[in-house]
Amino acid sequence: MIQVANRLHSVEEYYFSKKLREVNLLKASGKPIINLGIGSPDMQPPQKVIKALAAGLYDENAHKYQSYQGLPELREAMAAFYKDQYNVHVSAETEILPLMGSKEGIMHISMAYLNKGDEVLIPNPGYPTYLSVTKLMEAKPIFYELDESNNWLPNLKALEQLDLSKVKLMWLNYPHMPTGANATEQLFEDIVTFAKKHNILLVNDNPYSFVLNDKPKSILSVRGAKEVCLELNSLSKTFNMAGWRVGMVLGNHSHISNILKVKSNMDSGMFYGVQKGAIEALKCSSMWYATLNSVYQKRRELVWKLAEALNCTYDKNSSGLFVWAKLPPFVKSEEFIDVILKNNHIFITPGTIFGSKGEGYIRISLCVTTEDLEEAIVRI
Repeated sequence: MIQVANRLHSVEEYYFSKKLREVNLLKASGKPIINLGIGSPDMQPPQKVIKALAAGLYDENAHKYQSYQGLPELREAMAAFYKDQYNVHVSAETEILPLMGSKEGIMHISMAYLNKGDEVLIPNPGYPTYLSVTKLMEAKPIFYELDESNNWLPNLKALEQLDLSKVKLMWLNYPHMPTGANATEQLFEDIVTFAKKHNILLVNDNPYSFVLNDKPKSILSVRGAKEVCLELNSLSKTFNMAGWRVGMVLGNHSHISNILKVKSNMDSGMFYGVQKGAIEALKCSSMWYATLNSVYQKRRELVWKLAEALNCTYDKNSSGLFVWAKLPPFVKSEEFIDVILKNNHIFITPGTIFGSKGEGYIRISLCVTTEDLEEAIVRI
């Protein structure tokens, strides 16, 4: 039998890839499963976005290979979006690279910068892909623990006590997934200073800026941040375009050029019609965000009721597509969600998939209808 590469032994199949097979089997057997586990927006993108995609299908250039850097007008729309929404000025020509979803960017950035044995600072709890990609690069993960007592923010004093000599990269993610915590301006300033001091490439993964959050922030707004920072962003959550796979990475010309060296060898450009739709999405007015959040606000209030029915506590000041709920003492996350799945036919994500600091927590998605949430409350 042909043996797989050693690096494959360091990672497992993505949790949701495995768990959803179990959920789908239950559905196929007739179980009325309500899926509160996945952060895949269930609402439609703006109609003008769909129209732009459809119109793009008939352009004479639509079915050709596209530029590795995307259409110039897409990069211009991304630059305008950052100027209008974050008050961050970036060059559309040299400081933005469109991506096929920000998840692609995590891989490309890691491939561009990590050598075997390099160390990477990863939040715990945090997005599982940071860890899996680090392992695939044969780099060493160094977890920095986030805690409810510190509002799920990094403890920079504790980080300063570590041997950081081999740390090349640090993943940051605010608004934070899974907890919904928001970074302060002071944290961004302090962590940029930290990255400069230790010569660490700092990457803020920022796809949840506009979901139930009235103060979107970019780490690139900090003076001098581009010297050591990249920021990932995505249209998936903000514009209900998860399946379109449109993201971006922003930073100085040198960093973007290095990532492009990887990306240009991995794909052959984003489909033309998708780019045209993305351009229209990025031009949406404030009314779009207000309308989107009015729906999520109603759903979140129902999820709070569900959390209370489960004897959980939660933070009403959190942002994003999820409610991060704390279980009663001594209750294990994975055991709890398996009982709820078996007895109530409701799938909820256990906090442990985001790291050891997720034990004792569950994550409940807002990407379901109010009818499903009301039904879930009734079942509990």
